[in-house]
Amino acid sequence: MSEKIVLRTGEALVEGPEDYMAAEPEVVIGELDGPVGTALANLLGAQVKGHTKVFAILNSDVQVRPATLMVSKVTVKDGKYTNILMGTVQAAIAHGVLDAVRSGDIPKEKANDLGIIYSVWLDPAVTKVDDLDHKALFDVHREATAKVIRKAMRNEPSIDWLLENQDKVEHYFYQQGIEGNL
Repeated sequence: MSEKIVLRTGEALVEGPEDYMAAEPEVVIGELDGPVGTALANLLGAQVKGHTKVFAILNSDVQVRPATLMVSKVTVKDGKYTNILMGTVQAAIAHGVLDAVRSGDIPKEKANDLGIIYSVWLDPAVTKVDDLDHKALFDVHREATAKVIRKAMRNEPSIDWLLENQDKVEHYFYQQGIEGNL
């Protein structure tokens, strides 16, 4: 039996072929009988207009394991955005979760015991694109999902790496502000 996974956190960024396709998920992962399970149940039961929480599914009636609750970082305001988020991106996240199980980042024997709260960011600019490449968007979010889960489960970046690289890593928007580009 695997060790108990109380709570792991992760953040990742995967850029797409176009700026509006970037994915920047944040996750918490943990046992359903612990704080993550409690938070997951509370989030699912506390729906808020514009920030609906839904499970990651391969398609209607096919929820993935571990149970993965998607929480939008952006207020959902229109049908086109909803369809992209609850279609292409939701499917990509579901596939990325299964990829993480297949790769061993999530132990297969823990698939029914863990929950994932997945904070998803989808650039609202996707609604302005006439010929949106859904395959490319799917691929970016699938890759980001596997990456964020891998980082969370491996506790990456490590504290040693962070301490060693603290002054070498520049925050993009902070740097843009210094340069007067914001």
